[in-house]
Amino acid sequence: MSTVLSVSGSPSPTSRTGRLLRHLDARLTARGHRVIPLDVRTIPADALLGADFRHPAIVEATELFARADGVVVGTPVYKAAYSGLLKSLLDLLPQYALTDKAVLPLATGGTTAHVLAIDYALRPVLSSMGASHILPGWFTLDKDITVTEDGTVSVADASAEALAQVVDAFSTALHQRAAASTTVLAAAG
Repeated sequence: MSTVLSVSGSPSPTSRTGRLLRHLDARLTARGHRVIPLDVRTIPADALLGADFRHPAIVEATELFARADGVVVGTPVYKAAYSGLLKSLLDLLPQYALTDKAVLPLATGGTTAHVLAIDYALRPVLSSMGASHILPGWFTLDKDITVTEDGTVSVADASAEALAQVVDAFSTALHQRAAASTTVLAAAG
Protein backbone atom coordinates (compact mmCIF):
# COMPACT_ATOMS: atom_id res chain seq x y z
CA MET A 1 0.00 0.00 0.00
CA SER A 2 1.43 3.34 -1.04
CA THR A 3 0.98 6.48 1.02
CA VAL A 4 -0.34 9.51 -0.84
CA LEU A 5 -0.14 13.04 0.52
CA SER A 6 -3.04 15.04 -0.94
CA VAL A 7 -2.16 18.74 -0.66
CA SER A 8 -4.71 21.50 -1.14
CA GLY A 9 -3.11 24.89 -1.73
CA SER A 10 -6.37 26.81 -1.50
CA PRO A 11 -6.77 29.50 1.16
CA SER A 12 -10.56 28.99 1.30
CA PRO A 13 -12.28 26.51 3.62
CA THR A 14 -15.10 26.13 1.06
CA SER A 15 -12.76 25.84 -1.90
CA ARG A 16 -13.74 23.82 -4.93
CA THR A 17 -10.08 22.82 -5.17
CA GLY A 18 -10.05 21.30 -1.69
CA ARG A 19 -13.38 19.59 -2.17
CA LEU A 20 -12.29 18.19 -5.52
CA LEU A 21 -9.13 16.79 -3.94
CA ARG A 22 -11.07 15.11 -1.14
CA HIS A 23 -13.40 13.65 -3.78
CA LEU A 24 -10.39 12.24 -5.65
CA ASP A 25 -8.86 10.98 -2.38
CA ALA A 26 -11.75 8.52 -2.18
CA ARG A 27 -10.83 7.15 -5.62
CA LEU A 28 -7.21 6.67 -4.53
CA THR A 29 -8.31 4.98 -1.31
CA ALA A 30 -10.53 2.63 -3.32
CA ARG A 31 -7.47 1.75 -5.43
CA GLY A 32 -5.61 0.60 -2.32
CA HIS A 33 -3.67 3.68 -1.24
CA ARG A 34 -3.48 5.30 2.16
CA VAL A 35 -4.33 8.98 1.63
CA ILE A 36 -3.32 11.73 4.03
CA PRO A 37 -5.04 15.06 3.36
CA LEU A 38 -3.14 18.29 3.99
CA ASP A 39 -4.93 21.61 3.68
CA VAL A 40 -2.14 24.19 3.66
CA ARG A 41 -4.58 26.82 4.98
CA THR A 42 -4.58 24.99 8.33
CA ILE A 43 -0.88 25.73 8.85
CA PRO A 44 -0.49 28.89 10.96
CA ALA A 45 0.13 31.95 8.81
CA ASP A 46 2.92 33.17 11.09
CA ALA A 47 4.82 29.93 10.48
CA LEU A 48 4.37 30.13 6.70
CA LEU A 49 4.96 33.84 6.23
CA GLY A 50 7.68 34.05 8.87
CA ALA A 51 9.53 31.11 7.31
CA ASP A 52 9.66 29.38 10.68
CA PHE A 53 11.24 26.08 9.69
CA ARG A 54 11.12 24.88 13.31
CA HIS A 55 7.43 25.57 13.86
CA PRO A 56 5.72 22.26 14.78
CA ALA A 57 3.24 22.58 11.89
CA ILE A 58 6.06 23.07 9.36
CA VAL A 59 8.03 20.19 10.85
CA GLU A 60 4.93 17.98 10.64
CA ALA A 61 4.24 18.98 7.02
CA THR A 62 7.86 18.26 6.12
CA GLU A 63 7.57 14.83 7.73
CA LEU A 64 4.35 14.11 5.81
CA PHE A 65 6.13 14.86 2.53
CA ALA A 66 9.06 12.65 3.56
CA ARG A 67 6.80 9.68 4.38
CA ALA A 68 4.69 9.92 1.22
CA ASP A 69 5.28 7.69 -1.78
CA GLY A 70 3.29 10.05 -3.96
CA VAL A 71 1.93 13.56 -3.71
CA VAL A 72 -1.18 15.08 -5.26
CA VAL A 73 -0.84 18.86 -5.39
CA GLY A 74 -4.04 20.81 -5.99
CA THR A 75 -4.27 24.56 -6.35
CA PRO A 76 -6.64 27.21 -7.53
CA VAL A 77 -5.13 29.37 -10.24
CA TYR A 78 -4.75 33.05 -9.41
CA LYS A 79 -3.29 35.44 -11.97
CA ALA A 80 -2.03 32.58 -14.15
CA ALA A 81 -0.10 30.87 -11.34
CA TYR A 82 -0.60 28.52 -8.41
CA SER A 83 -1.64 29.98 -5.06
CA GLY A 84 0.73 32.01 -2.91
CA LEU A 85 -0.28 29.85 0.03
CA LEU A 86 1.03 26.76 -1.76
CA LYS A 87 4.20 28.65 -2.73
CA SER A 88 4.77 29.57 0.92
CA LEU A 89 4.71 25.92 1.94
CA LEU A 90 6.83 24.68 -0.95
CA ASP A 91 9.45 27.32 -0.11
CA LEU A 92 9.78 25.92 3.41
CA LEU A 93 10.25 22.30 2.40
CA PRO A 94 13.72 20.85 1.87
CA GLN A 95 15.09 21.52 -1.62
CA TYR A 96 14.60 17.91 -2.72
CA ALA A 97 11.44 17.08 -0.74
CA LEU A 98 9.90 15.36 -3.77
CA THR A 99 12.84 13.10 -4.63
CA ASP A 100 11.73 9.56 -5.53
CA LYS A 101 8.07 10.56 -5.46
CA ALA A 102 5.38 10.43 -8.09
CA VAL A 103 3.53 13.74 -8.24
CA LEU A 104 0.14 14.56 -9.72
CA PRO A 105 -0.48 18.31 -10.23
CA LEU A 106 -4.10 19.47 -10.39
CA ALA A 107 -5.54 22.96 -10.75
CA THR A 108 -8.91 24.66 -10.78
CA GLY A 109 -9.90 28.01 -12.16
CA GLY A 110 -12.60 30.16 -13.63
CA THR A 111 -11.44 30.24 -17.23
CA THR A 112 -9.55 28.07 -19.68
CA ALA A 113 -7.09 30.96 -20.05
CA HIS A 114 -5.40 29.48 -16.97
CA VAL A 115 -5.07 25.92 -18.26
CA LEU A 116 -1.31 26.23 -18.84
CA ALA A 117 -0.60 27.24 -15.23
CA ILE A 118 0.17 23.61 -14.40
CA ASP A 119 2.84 23.29 -17.07
CA TYR A 120 4.33 26.78 -16.94
CA ALA A 121 4.06 27.65 -13.25
CA LEU A 122 3.64 24.55 -11.08
CA ARG A 123 5.51 21.79 -12.94
CA PRO A 124 8.90 23.63 -12.94
CA VAL A 125 8.75 24.07 -9.16
CA LEU A 126 7.83 20.43 -8.59
CA SER A 127 10.64 19.37 -10.88
CA SER A 128 13.16 21.58 -9.08
CA MET A 129 12.17 19.82 -5.86
CA GLY A 130 13.38 16.49 -7.23
CA ALA A 131 10.10 14.86 -8.25
CA SER A 132 11.14 11.74 -10.12
CA HIS A 133 7.87 11.32 -11.96
CA ILE A 134 5.47 14.21 -12.54
CA LEU A 135 2.38 12.87 -14.23
CA PRO A 136 0.38 14.90 -16.70
CA GLY A 137 -1.89 17.01 -14.56
CA TRP A 138 -5.40 18.23 -15.11
CA PHE A 139 -7.08 21.63 -15.00
CA THR A 140 -10.75 21.67 -14.02
CA LEU A 141 -13.02 24.64 -14.57
CA ASP A 142 -14.79 25.85 -11.43
CA LYS A 143 -18.12 25.59 -13.26
CA ASP A 144 -17.52 21.86 -13.76
CA ILE A 145 -17.38 21.23 -9.99
CA THR A 146 -20.68 21.16 -8.12
CA VAL A 147 -20.92 20.95 -4.34
CA THR A 148 -24.32 20.16 -2.85
CA GLU A 149 -25.56 21.42 0.51
CA ASP A 150 -24.52 18.15 2.16
CA GLY A 151 -20.98 18.54 0.80
CA THR A 152 -21.25 15.93 -1.95
CA VAL A 153 -19.06 16.74 -4.94
CA SER A 154 -19.92 16.02 -8.52
CA VAL A 155 -17.88 16.82 -11.58
CA ALA A 156 -19.17 17.43 -15.12
CA ASP A 157 -18.90 14.28 -17.22
CA ALA A 158 -16.05 15.34 -19.53
CA SER A 159 -13.93 16.57 -16.62
CA ALA A 160 -14.86 13.59 -14.46
CA GLU A 161 -13.65 11.18 -17.12
CA ALA A 162 -10.35 13.03 -17.61
CA LEU A 163 -9.79 13.29 -13.84
CA ALA A 164 -10.46 9.57 -13.44
CA GLN A 165 -7.84 8.84 -16.09
CA VAL A 166 -5.12 11.02 -14.53
CA VAL A 167 -5.85 9.74 -11.02
CA ASP A 168 -5.81 6.13 -12.24
CA ALA A 169 -2.52 6.75 -14.07
CA PHE A 170 -1.09 8.18 -10.84
CA SER A 171 -2.33 5.15 -8.91
CA THR A 172 -0.81 2.78 -11.47
CA ALA A 173 2.53 4.61 -11.25
CA LEU A 174 2.48 4.20 -7.47
CA HIS A 175 1.67 0.48 -7.72
CA GLN A 176 4.49 0.01 -10.26
CA ARG A 177 6.96 1.84 -8.02
CA ALA A 178 5.93 -0.30 -5.04
CA ALA A 179 6.32 -3.50 -7.09
CA ALA A 180 9.74 -2.39 -8.36
CA SER A 181 10.82 -1.59 -4.79
CA THR A 182 9.69 -5.01 -3.60
CA THR A 183 11.58 -6.69 -6.45
CA VAL A 184 14.77 -4.78 -5.63
CA LEU A 185 14.48 -5.64 -1.93
CA ALA A 186 13.85 -9.32 -2.71
CA ALA A 187 16.88 -9.43 -5.03
CA ALA A 188 19.07 -7.77 -2.41
CA GLY A 189 17.87 -10.10 0.33
